[in-house]
Amino acid sequence: MTRAALYMRVSTVDQHPETQLLDLRQMAAQRGLDIVHEYTDRISGVKAKRPGLDAMMTDARRGQFDVVLVWASDRIARSVKHFLEVLDELNRLQIEYVSFRENIDTGGPLGRAIVIIIGAVAKLERNLIIERVRAGMRRARLEGQHIGRNPLVLDNLAIQRDRQHGQSIRQIAKGHRISTATVQRVLRKPPTPVQVLEALEKSA
Repeated sequence: MTRAALYMRVSTVDQHPETQLLDLRQMAAQRGLDIVHEYTDRISGVKAKRPGLDAMMTDARRGQFDVVLVWASDRIARSVKHFLEVLDELNRLQIEYVSFRENIDTGGPLGRAIVIIIGAVAKLERNLIIERVRAGMRRARLEGQHIGRNPLVLDNLAIQRDRQHGQSIRQIAKGHRISTATVQRVLRKPPTPVQVLEALEKSA
């Protein structure tokens, strides 16, 4: 039999999930599904942390069921973006999604079409976010702001001199607070004329 997981969420402690649970159990029985897990959250819809949903998604990644039944789509997600993310991941895991109230079933032709549309919308949103980030970085560069980590400033001559004085690569790396790979890279390169002049100016 096809393994099913039920997910229910109620917004306040005064509400009970039994109403949702009854409808979902009846739907599972009508479809000949074997209920292997039932997950419940009793929290406000806007709260980010949902232990029941998190546990369900963890079990989904472990392949513990084949279909998810929910009473309504607004029960499983806190926002449209979150709903798209959940449905997109379930689709990638090849787990069907069935909503009792909206009569959505991703196992049927219409449901699969909905998944394709939702996946396209999710991809579009991700691309828009990437483009906004890139545009922000371009604007920051034009304004003279530094993007990323600060460049590593090395005293190449001092590293060369420490090596000539008998220090090991590990000792040099520790003294200059750099990696041993960086020390080795510096030692392979002869100092440039500019670096020599800078060293002379420092010693003057």
